[in-house]
This record gives sequence, C-alpha cells and structure tokens, in this order.
Amino acid sequence: MLHHVELWVPDLERAVASWGWLLTELGYEPFQDWPAGRSWRHGPTYVVVERSPALSADVHDRMRPGLNHLAFHVAGRPELDALVEEAPAHGWRLLFADRHPFAGGPDHCAGYLENADGFEVELVVTDRVTR
Repeated sequence: MLHHVELWVPDLERAVASWGWLLTELGYEPFQDWPAGRSWRHGPTYVVVERSPALSADVHDRMRPGLNHLAFHVAGRPELDALVEEAPAHGWRLLFADRHPFAGGPDHCAGYLENADGFEVELVVTDRVTR
C-alpha cells in the first residue's frame, strides 16, 4: 500500500489552491501544515505539496523522466463530470478534451486534468461506463 507521495512545487500557494481543492473533493482531509508545505490524508495514505529550499528547478515537466501523473478513483460519471466542470476555477484544465471522457480508450472512463504547474491527474471512474 502506498504510504505517501510528495510533490515539490514551484509555488506553494498555487499548489495549495489546486491540489487542496481536488484532494478535498476526492475525500482527503487536511493533515499537516508547515511554512513550506501542506498535506492531505485519506486513510493511511497522504499527499504532500512542498516548496522545498532544495528545489533545483522552478518547472515540473511531466514529459521528462520522473512523475508523469497521479491517478485517483472517482465513484461515478456524475462525480467525474462535476469535478471536470469545477476544475478550471481551481487552476486545472482538461486535457484531451476532444476525446473526453474516453481519452484512455472506449472502456476507460476518466478525466485528465493539468494544473498551472504542469502536474497531471487522471480521475478514473470506478463504475463500468462505456460509450
């Protein structure tokens, strides 16, 4: 089981605005708060965003080696639709809009979002949904 994921971000307040909203909507609860970071927990697993003083670059590029995206479960299509609709107000944009919500194929209902810092999330509907 995954214990935690730590994301180093170039702008903490921007990350808190986008990640905090999304994680809260997905059922995570605020966990830790310190000057350089925040975290949200769901059960034993938590996600951290941190503006580390050891950060060596100010840009995340999901196309380079390292983290490409995080994928989360979403209960159903109505929940996915609500998240995708509200996401832009919280710093996220829909990727692959021309193929949404089946950009991953006809048997994979999901939304792909990217925030202003280039982090991508995949919101996967757990109920079986087909075109």
